[in-house]
Amino acid sequence: MPTLMPTLMPTPMPNKILTVALVLLVATIAGCHSPSSDTSDKPRVALIMKSLANEFFSTMENGAKDHQRAHDDQYELLSNGIKDERDLARQAAMVDEMVASGVDAIVIAPADSKALVPALRKAKKKGVVVVNIDNRLDAEVLRQEQIAIPFVGPDNKAGAKKVGEYLATRLSKGDKVAVLEGIRTSFNGQQRQLGFEEAMTEAGIEIVDSQSAEWETVKANTIAASILSEHPEIKAILASNDSMALGALAAVRSAGRSGEVIVVGFDNISAVQQAIREDKILATADQHGDQLAVFGIEAALKMLADPLVESEDIETPVDLITSESLAK
Repeated sequence: MPTLMPTLMPTPMPNKILTVALVLLVATIAGCHSPSSDTSDKPRVALIMKSLANEFFSTMENGAKDHQRAHDDQYELLSNGIKDERDLARQAAMVDEMVASGVDAIVIAPADSKALVPALRKAKKKGVVVVNIDNRLDAEVLRQEQIAIPFVGPDNKAGAKKVGEYLATRLSKGDKVAVLEGIRTSFNGQQRQLGFEEAMTEAGIEIVDSQSAEWETVKANTIAASILSEHPEIKAILASNDSMALGALAAVRSAGRSGEVIVVGFDNISAVQQAIREDKILATADQHGDQLAVFGIEAALKMLADPLVESEDIETPVDLITSESLAK
């Protein structure tokens, strides 16, 4: 007969060994989670800007990142911007992407006052808090879409008028000037144009040419060169942002008109600050780009903390910058 082997019964694991095994298993699972799992309770705020090729918006982004680092326990920040301020479709897509990623709030400097509203309406319908900075969204389109989005930013018309009034102190009644406009569908561009026009009209100075250079330095240089050729009598060029002011300055220099044609801008970027110190540009307006996104982020955090907080507009400062103010 074959020899029968004894049946081996499983030996119970001692309780201590079982406990250690369970602890190790829990620790392993916990270690598989990303660091963000420890901060899942913090709101996630998306900052969507216009062209990061423009120093003003890179300054804005850096200011926002500095603020987040100083308030790391309060919120997470995601930031992005388009390469070309005319790429409205890409900026709208960024809104959709941020919503899909699960952000709690969007702070946006829209490249266009009308075209971004539908994407922002969809974001709000999904429960995302939206705050508008820099370039105000069109009030009529907001009404049509039946949404309210607070605007946090400066009075662009008042800022441009300050620059225009300061320029007028260097000109005489009857002098002729030209204007380089921003993108014409942008509210801030429209308001700066109105501010320049109001200041010139009140001073008795004539705007003989006004064209859009779409915020771009190269395009501003080309247009300014053409204006200087067609209107050699002009005494100044008013640019609706500093990037265009730099393009105009280069055109004035190329035309051999340095010291004859005055250039002013708007934004207070570092290159224009230096040009003002060197008496190459007369003045600009500072809308405090390093703080503008911060103001918007703080407004969004308040709305997230208390859903009953009303979405009110907040006016932020805008200051005239001249060689005198920079010397202080």
